[in-house]
Amino acid sequence: MSMLRAMQRTRLTIPMTVTQRSVCVLALSLLMSACATRLDQAPVVDRSGSGALGTQAAQQPAVPLGPPPPGYYRVKPGDTLYRIALENGQNYRDISTWNNLTNPNQIEVDQLLRVVPPGANTAALTPGVSTAPIGGGGAVQSAPLGSTPPAAGVAAPPIYGSGANNASLTPPASPGAASDSSAGASGNVAFSWPVRGPMLGTFNDSTNKGINIGGAAGDPIKASADGRVVYAGNGLRGYGNLIIIKHDATYLTAYAHNRALMVKEGDAVTKGQKIAEMGNSDSDRVMLHFEVRRQGKPVDPLKYLPPQ
Repeated sequence: MSMLRAMQRTRLTIPMTVTQRSVCVLALSLLMSACATRLDQAPVVDRSGSGALGTQAAQQPAVPLGPPPPGYYRVKPGDTLYRIALENGQNYRDISTWNNLTNPNQIEVDQLLRVVPPGANTAALTPGVSTAPIGGGGAVQSAPLGSTPPAAGVAAPPIYGSGANNASLTPPASPGAASDSSAGASGNVAFSWPVRGPMLGTFNDSTNKGINIGGAAGDPIKASADGRVVYAGNGLRGYGNLIIIKHDATYLTAYAHNRALMVKEGDAVTKGQKIAEMGNSDSDRVMLHFEVRRQGKPVDPLKYLPPQ
């Protein structure tokens, strides 16, 4: 542009010959052509956020996450580390260590957690099971496991002790001798009844992951088999004051709704030892909710207990 102004001043002050005028016209044409070329090559940037490019980007669907690999669990809304540990038959402290969690109370949705010990053979493990919240709260339950892998569908069970489970039920007959323990379905673990009382609710595939046994407040609750306490507290919604005992690498038992806990996490217990007193914590009546879990998945306790 400075050249153009110079030529204009020259035109006004100095008479130009035909040759000079031709040179000026040619220079002006080249200058205008160069300016146009630079404008044509300038990038187009949509800064409004509402143009066609912005709309197209906003409509791109999120890439779905695939199923977790064997030995891992993907965190879902409402999960807690306590619940994940229960569903996978592990101690929540171990899961915290395996995943280098500085604060076990802070896990994020879609976070991938190792739920088997490092170095364990995960080739035969089933990928993580879908879960659904209990009673709209922060806890979840998984589909029960039978002799075959669990189905993909899930159902949201109510809090144990709801009115639907309080009707008096007659437990189905169980084979075996009329002794206080049974090892038929559980390998080397011989389970015994944690308390004697009326059957208030039996195991089913959707609303009750164990059995409910009635009694009076303060009745002694006993360990069903030898093992070690991996949880004692009230951090799992729907269970109240809860004790979880791990018996071996396969089996654990859970004792819920207690009034008082007689053992703490890490304690070794023996079969028949008093571990709690019956109560109604997080329940609408006094009872014991008792679960047997095989590799973290709930199974019917009546198939593991001797007949009453």
